[in-house]
Amino acid sequence: MSIRDKVIAIIAEQAVLDPSDVSEDSTLEDLGIDSLGLVESIFAIEEEFDISIPFNANEPSQSDFDISSVAAIIAGIEKLIAEQS
Repeated sequence: MSIRDKVIAIIAEQAVLDPSDVSEDSTLEDLGIDSLGLVESIFAIEEEFDISIPFNANEPSQSDFDISSVAAIIAGIEKLIAEQS
């Protein structure tokens, strides 16, 4: 399973959707993920990939981690994994 597929599966689980319903163009808002769901998604992603996401749950707009779309989240995770290697 690729990074992309794992991230989509985690986000779909949080949104209570089928992974096929989650596109890279989707925003978390489009998928019905609220701030709590976002935090749970971040924790699940960190655990799955053994990374630490620089995310400020209290000030998401002030974060260095782009959560504007599923594609942006995937790109950010790929970057963090590459930096860790």
